[in-house]
Amino acid sequence: MAETEIISNSENNDQFFEGVEKLIEIWFTPVKHADLRKITRQQWENVLKIVRCEIISFTQSDQVDAYVLSESSMFVSRRRWILKTCGKTTPLRCVRAVLQLAQETAGHSRVQNVFYSRREFARPAAQLKPHDNFDSEVELLDSFFGDGRAYIMGPEKDCWYLYTLLPLEGTVDALEKEQEEDEDIGYSGTEPDQTIEILMSDLDPAVMDIFTRATSANAAEATKASGIDKLIPGMVIDDYLFDPCGYSMNGVAKDRNLELPSGCYMTIHITPEPACSYVSFESNVSASNYEALLARVLAAFRPNKFLVTVFATPDSPASDASQQLKKFSSQGLYEQKDAQFCRFSGYDLHYALFAKFPS
Repeated sequence: MAETEIISNSENNDQFFEGVEKLIEIWFTPVKHADLRKITRQQWENVLKIVRCEIISFTQSDQVDAYVLSESSMFVSRRRWILKTCGKTTPLRCVRAVLQLAQETAGHSRVQNVFYSRREFARPAAQLKPHDNFDSEVELLDSFFGDGRAYIMGPEKDCWYLYTLLPLEGTVDALEKEQEEDEDIGYSGTEPDQTIEILMSDLDPAVMDIFTRATSANAAEATKASGIDKLIPGMVIDDYLFDPCGYSMNGVAKDRNLELPSGCYMTIHITPEPACSYVSFESNVSASNYEALLARVLAAFRPNKFLVTVFATPDSPASDASQQLKKFSSQGLYEQKDAQFCRFSGYDLHYALFAKFPS
């Protein structure tokens, strides 16, 4: 997204930016009066220097602090921290600092869950350590959290990587024992949870032109022209249009009278360059059927290829996502190239890769 990260390809004079993001999400064990939002903006700015990005804009709801960054976004709630960064950022290098701040400033000393994920980079060799390969990322994560689980889903060039502490269903380990202890002392903190992520590539050039300064005068104009403001009604949007191109937005639900709970968020990041067009969409909005949302997102951006992942707890309305993805694959524009399902202790994960039918 940031102009300073764009590099030129001398062979074809195309500009390249790595739109694929690294996504780290850490949940802490519930503790009375502990709150990650006690961490100050200056403290977060110091953390983000390690990552090689900075805060551009800020908005919040009753439950979520949302930061637009020079490379994507960060979300902070009472016991959950999400950092999503693109380009040549190094988000895993800041985890130690975040864990220290969580304990010393916010009052959180125990990690409950960790999710780290990303799609395969367009140019993995250009990434800085440890992000130049997944094995190195896993090694660093294990140094913070112990022995996690690493998964690779999908075909080689379109694969999706995941690291988590969650054991597969039916296994018992230290994490489960800790969770049982938390429940014994009244800190179960369990609530329905879900996240849908849609990662799109090879997008319609006419749509991508909207997210350039040559076509749109400002972020609000790009947001309206693309229909982003209508993807999830009820979101208060904080958006930014980069110069000469690129776009980021966060949305948070603020109105308690709406059906959308104040803890809901959405985030979109767009790399519009023709040689490397890429769009990511993510939200934790709850839905018994994501088909309509998925259709709206695809209609807005018109990708030739996309992958979708849905994480959901068994008590979430989104727990039936696998059947929805199967149904969507039969609707004509796209065919399902790959699909996988994984049942963890407390979460179900659905992964699917789609590509447009040849015209």
